[in-house]
Amino acid sequence: MHDRGWGDLSPLQRDYLVADLRADAAGLGLDRSVHVQANFDPEDPVAETAWLEKIANADGFPHAIVAFADFSADGVQTQLEKHAAASSRMRGVRQVLNRHSDPKLNRAPKDYLADERWQANLGLLERYGWSFDAQVYWQQMPTLAKLAARYPRIPFILDHAGMPVERDTAGLEGWRRGMQALAACPNVAVKLCGYGMVDNRWTEDSIRPFVLQPIEWFGAARCMFGSNFPVDRLMASYARLWGAYRAITAGFSEGEKALLFRGTATRVYRL
Repeated sequence: MHDRGWGDLSPLQRDYLVADLRADAAGLGLDRSVHVQANFDPEDPVAETAWLEKIANADGFPHAIVAFADFSADGVQTQLEKHAAASSRMRGVRQVLNRHSDPKLNRAPKDYLADERWQANLGLLERYGWSFDAQVYWQQMPTLAKLAARYPRIPFILDHAGMPVERDTAGLEGWRRGMQALAACPNVAVKLCGYGMVDNRWTEDSIRPFVLQPIEWFGAARCMFGSNFPVDRLMASYARLWGAYRAITAGFSEGEKALLFRGTATRVYRL
């Protein structure tokens, strides 16, 4: 539990289960959910999938699972086979890729994107029809765009609106260029979420450009809102977060809002 720039992390040091999610989302129309890997034992990530399958069978949530697998490991194909056997709700994999010179922002132990073996193994996802959730910074987006072009039949989901953490002129321009490069790849969609991780004191106005610009570049059919709960619970309530999304998109057509709030996620994660 090192300093990630999020303030006091103690509220995260507790169980957060289906009942907690339902309580946070009460009255807001939550219908389905996707569980994205939550740093379970890296030596046995399939156990997380098996546990989630039991939870889903008992409680109805989650409806889709994005699991962890290490594409740099010798046994990654066996690991993928075990995930597939553990749950029919498997939809994809996330292996966090963030590399940054600031220790608070560095998330991955090495630069996986620069590893040809890692890139080659990522292609295994195509056998299962699974997607890859990509968590990167703008500096890594050109490489990710090349990877998406290499595997046009694998859906890529860019997490957390591309994590626009650097708000100086160079950082914002780099984020814009990187996002537009990814938007040019038809198999890349973007999740609009995680704003609290890069802006602890966010407001509706402060996140507005980081909601609207990705929608402009990718289109509503390749954008989806997410909560990133319970992490973003440190910065805002579920109601405040989704209220901000609704306010920012108030002028959108009903069809566009339907895609952003449910349609894109339903298609991409096959909910």
